[in-house]
Amino acid sequence: MPRRSAPSRTPSTTSTSTPHRSPPVSSPSGRRQAVGPAAATRPEARRRQLHLPPGELAHLDEALVHSSYPNEHPDADRRNNERLEFLGDAVIQVLVSEALYGRHPDDDEGRLTARRAAIVSTAGLAAIAARLGLGGHLRLGQGADRSGERRRPSVLAAALEALAASLYLDRGLDVTRTWLLDIAKSELEQRESADTFVSPKSRLQQLGYARQGEAPQYRVVQLDGPDHARHYVVEAIVHGEVLGHGEGRSRRAAETQAAREALERLAGQVAADPPPGDGDQGGPAGR
Repeated sequence: MPRRSAPSRTPSTTSTSTPHRSPPVSSPSGRRQAVGPAAATRPEARRRQLHLPPGELAHLDEALVHSSYPNEHPDADRRNNERLEFLGDAVIQVLVSEALYGRHPDDDEGRLTARRAAIVSTAGLAAIAARLGLGGHLRLGQGADRSGERRRPSVLAAALEALAASLYLDRGLDVTRTWLLDIAKSELEQRESADTFVSPKSRLQQLGYARQGEAPQYRVVQLDGPDHARHYVVEAIVHGEVLGHGEGRSRRAAETQAAREALERLAGQVAADPPPGDGDQGGPAGR
């Protein structure tokens, strides 16, 4: 985190002059943690909340800088966290794969892949980041902060990846492994059948063929951002009806979220339909 300057009575024009106040969040173990100005500004409080090891982390400040901050403050000489995000994505993939391989010896490749996808997806990483209160520690531009970027799943997921990379570069793989196994413990130890982790897109496709004899379609309705930081909004369409919307840093992530929403909606429709035979007894007795 940047070194603090002396208190000033002049309001700052950046969103980070007054640390973002977030609601209490749960720690990885389930305990509630207060997230407020004190937690966001004191390095020791930040270290505890993010479950980081003691000592200096040279890349930590960079990991917490959203791309909107240097765009609004080109003279600040701060690099955003996108390079670290790139590295952290690979680090998390390897460590999660290793952990799942050891924890689920009876799962085949397909089931292990499904478990991993559920954890390292935008939604999965964002859930872990939100549990840590990571959004409250990000340095954003004023406009991005006002528009809710601090809570956007893609921003939270990217920040968690950048944080993993910063720890990997400064402390090595073993320390990063210990940190990740701690903050993702509940996800890694889930004992549900691996079938529950099958991709929402695969499940929606199976359902589409079973019900209508055709696969669902996905339509991009919005595409924002530069080439290196795209933001997709996608609709899932089943038999000509829009049943789900999703967003993400990639088209695939947005389609996955849209498929998940479509499945939930279809499940609700099934629950609302009367069981076969209700109101139509058939046969002589029903005539």
